[in-house]
Amino acid sequence: MRASPMKVLQVSAEIFPLLKTGGLADIAGALPAALTAVGCDVRVLLPGFASILQGLADATVLSQVVTPWGETVTLRHGRLATLNVHAYVIDAPALYHRAGSPYEDAQRQPYADNYRRFALLGWMADQLAQGLDPQWTPQVVHAHDWHAALAPAYLAFSRERQRQRVASVYTVHNLAYQGVFAPQHFHELGLPDAAFSINGLEFYGQISFMKAGLFYADRITTVSPTYAQEIQTPEQGCGLDGLLRARRSALSGILNAVDASVWNPATDKLITSGYSTSKPAGKARCKEALQTEMGLAVKRQAPLFGVVSRLTEQKGLHLVLSGIDELLSRGGQLVVLGSGEGWLEAALREQARKHPQSVAVRLGYDEALAHRIFGATDVTLVPSRFEPCGLTQMYGLSYGSLPLVRRVGGLADTVVDCTLEDLAAQTANGFVFDDFTAEAFSRALRRAFALYARADEWAEVVRRAMQQDFGWTASAEKYLALYRELAS
Repeated sequence: MRASPMKVLQVSAEIFPLLKTGGLADIAGALPAALTAVGCDVRVLLPGFASILQGLADATVLSQVVTPWGETVTLRHGRLATLNVHAYVIDAPALYHRAGSPYEDAQRQPYADNYRRFALLGWMADQLAQGLDPQWTPQVVHAHDWHAALAPAYLAFSRERQRQRVASVYTVHNLAYQGVFAPQHFHELGLPDAAFSINGLEFYGQISFMKAGLFYADRITTVSPTYAQEIQTPEQGCGLDGLLRARRSALSGILNAVDASVWNPATDKLITSGYSTSKPAGKARCKEALQTEMGLAVKRQAPLFGVVSRLTEQKGLHLVLSGIDELLSRGGQLVVLGSGEGWLEAALREQARKHPQSVAVRLGYDEALAHRIFGATDVTLVPSRFEPCGLTQMYGLSYGSLPLVRRVGGLADTVVDCTLEDLAAQTANGFVFDDFTAEAFSRALRRAFALYARADEWAEVVRRAMQQDFGWTASAEKYLALYRELAS
């Protein structure tokens, strides 16, 4: 007899295509359909940012509730038409309708009440787990990153009060962003005093949303197997490695995946010309079109390198800067899309000013341009200091833009260096270096140029990269197995 669908409530701060600041939105947008395909009944809970409310179709008011700090907010239920998924959206204009990003004001300063704005996300998840919607109650609440990390805490204390037991899964997308707030705000969260302790969400005298998720969740996942090991070390544990080692039996890594309905060069309407391994000619047309669009010299034979990234030291962009002279001297070109630290933005703009036919920089984020960059480039640069999973390298592989990466996190799990033995074994699909140094990056860069000069071997590696399956089925089945284990 076929098992009944597992009822899963996914909780996140953003979701593609309605609201995106990074990879979290891509995962939150793709996972519901993937889980549905393997037998889950998935609904999502989201904060009522304007773009999310605009995407909510057939909306009805489910309930008006009073938050732990005394504010009345509305919970709406409807469907996200673009994703065909049931959604609960917290309609609270005073909290979510603001200029700037979802998390920061126009001056890039975090909003002072972020603790309320995202505590509400976790608190509302618990309300749904306790039956706020009489037509649907989840068996598992799956919370993503620090914004939703209080959900497992609220669920744990509801359980203590002998309410309905709903299991919790907490996924760490990036341990470095933890949601840390001043302790005087604790009394507003509606958690018992016992929660503010070392065995709880207290973190060096502060409140840590991330720690709450790690401590109280029934199961913890990260977005790649290697990252699950790395965060248990002092080097990458961000002060939480001791807790993660203590909870290692509850911790696992499930690799993120790529939504092939969005990221597929054969069907992508955002690139100049579709292409595939059997019909590869369109990639050259994409390259010429991007060179023209970005003001670069139109040189079909020049290897074109791409960066689509937050412009931060963590992402290794200073290594890219250190290697620009060598990249250009060997005949390469570089296109950069992103925003971040001011000094990196200024340094990259200066390189574009000095070398207008070889370096192009677009500050900010443009989803369509990101697609065009992957479609046009020969190499995708991801030289990160740490990288929980990384989707950029997977997009590069899918589009035949071979990733040049550091051997960390999900980059280590997805990219195999073009060494002689791996080329012979037909497993190579990119360029990998180990030490986070300019010299190590430079050596990998030279390997990329050396392979590019051998056109037949380059084409073979590109075909292999594009034929890899980074779809969601395998990861969704692993999540389903985890949910079933918890529900049983």
